[in-house]
Amino acid sequence: MTKPPKIDRQREHQANERTFLAWLRTSIALIGFGFAITRFGIFIRQLEISLTPRTPHNNSLLNSENLGIALVTFGIVAIAAALWNHNRSYWQIERGDYRPNRLMILITGVVVIGLGILSLTFIIVRHDSPQITPPPNRQIIFEI
Repeated sequence: MTKPPKIDRQREHQANERTFLAWLRTSIALIGFGFAITRFGIFIRQLEISLTPRTPHNNSLLNSENLGIALVTFGIVAIAAALWNHNRSYWQIERGDYRPNRLMILITGVVVIGLGILSLTFIIVRHDSPQITPPPNRQIIFEI
């Protein structure tokens, strides 16, 4: 008599699947943001190289490429953790002894806050960007 009715277990499994899909969407968003940040950083660096005569200063640790790689890596780790948590919850529901795991939520929140602070720091501390001057005007004469 300790087993819950079949309909309740069905709802619990469906809720578990919705939770997994939410984690999957979050992970995909992290990977997408990381990819975009990395590519945009490469674009900005190439733009600086082409528009300025001097080589732009490149901080080897604090740059958008490393931030993007960190976001993509964390997104992949979050997918693996979500899959593990989904499987763990599935078997706990089947046994009738489900216990929520707040550790995954806490770790994800702390890491995303840390990466957000790192992003904000990267945006604010970007004081060494050179002044970009447009190329000199050239007169173009068309002959008919």
